[in-house]
Amino acid sequence: MGARVGQEARCGSQGRSAPRSGAGARPGGKRQSCTLRSGSDPEAEGLPGRLGVSAQWGGPGQKRRRWHPGPSWGLGGRETIPAVIFAKNSDRPRDEVQEVVFVPAGSHTPGSRLQCTYIEVEQVSKTHAVILSRPSWLWGAEMGANEHGVCIGNEAVWTKEPVGEGEALLGMDLLRLALERSSSAQEALHVITGLLERYGQGGSCLEDPAPFSYHNTFLLADRTEAWVLETAGRLWAAQRIQEGARNISNQLSIGTDISVQHPELRTHAQAKGWWDGQGAFDFAQVFSLTQQPVRMEAAKARFRAGQELLQQWQGGITAEVMMGILRDKESGICMDSGGFRTTASMVSVLPQDPTQPCVHFLTATPDPSRSVFKPFIFGVGVAQAPQVLSPTFGAQDPVRTLPRFQTRVDRRHTLYRGHQAALGLMESDQDRGQQLQQKQQDLEQEGLKATQGLLASEWAPSLQELGSLFQAFVKRESQAYA
Repeated sequence: MGARVGQEARCGSQGRSAPRSGAGARPGGKRQSCTLRSGSDPEAEGLPGRLGVSAQWGGPGQKRRRWHPGPSWGLGGRETIPAVIFAKNSDRPRDEVQEVVFVPAGSHTPGSRLQCTYIEVEQVSKTHAVILSRPSWLWGAEMGANEHGVCIGNEAVWTKEPVGEGEALLGMDLLRLALERSSSAQEALHVITGLLERYGQGGSCLEDPAPFSYHNTFLLADRTEAWVLETAGRLWAAQRIQEGARNISNQLSIGTDISVQHPELRTHAQAKGWWDGQGAFDFAQVFSLTQQPVRMEAAKARFRAGQELLQQWQGGITAEVMMGILRDKESGICMDSGGFRTTASMVSVLPQDPTQPCVHFLTATPDPSRSVFKPFIFGVGVAQAPQVLSPTFGAQDPVRTLPRFQTRVDRRHTLYRGHQAALGLMESDQDRGQQLQQKQQDLEQEGLKATQGLLASEWAPSLQELGSLFQAFVKRESQAYA
């Protein structure tokens, strides 16, 4: 998959220094995580941090320090606003363009077919509105959210179960299908596992003639809970998260604490000789490769770093902290290594109160340490921001012509081009580069303050204003680069 879903960052009230979330803070690698706390207790009241409990956004006057980027979930709010925070970095090929696409809700003809990246599936009668961050050559998405406050991110994983050579649904296709068809994290899990059973997963996950395939793990969240879903072919295991913190990173992580599983999971493992049927069944231990490739060792290090950051910020996780974690290059959470890097990032705040809007921050550009997290909120005025939409090539697209990927096309969108020019300036002209980074930081802080005021009932915009919020910030960022 190349995406680590949910890395988190803290913000520092209660005597803590908050990680700096603005662009230009220290970079990080890709992973997913979530923090949860159930119930209400004196220690939980007023504290940012775990899923389902009161959370705080960093307010005025808080101290700041250089941020540590990384992906995760948690709670955040200046007031005691119970909310879930979801975060993810998408680690993909260095020159791959990621676009942010808004797809409105729709009604569809019974029995109609839907073209995904490689194969068609049966369409459903109604689909939900979604916001997607996706590699611009494919149909699915690396991460995204829907109008009901469901967020999903996926990660690549390799197991003892062989990766099929044929084309089927990509993990990124499964992610988008689940967002379009579910109104809760648990329902999204059922959508993915049902499609997995019917259509399978497979096909190249890179825009390259040399095939590169993998299976997938998913982090799914809504306003009240989260699920980790890990797959091996058509088989799978899932874990429900209702308290504490959780992250994933390119490896199986569900052990004996399995909430629900494929009905043939254990019998298949026995038949293959991977499990003797005695004692506790540890999914990760049974299905993980005996000899891990080098890339999996790096994933282990990122996974441990994510756990440590989540633990370090326990009780203090906010959206701004999550952004800081996603920017952490030291840990590898923000990837910048060889042919791969973090090509886009996302942080979402999902209030438990259904009358409050969910807020989704997306970069649409690579390297979150030098990008702007811009707020998106579903509303009546939502429309596609043209500056973050890549050009299309119809039937002549290399992904559509057979054999696939024999040629390359320029998929850069307007914001991507401006951002790349800005990165070049940052590296070639220190003074002007610092000025640009300051503009990025100021713009991001403006978005954070606006959404903090919204969730604290200090700002009451119209639905039209909410719907056009992302477009306005994208336009201003584009102007800054121009």
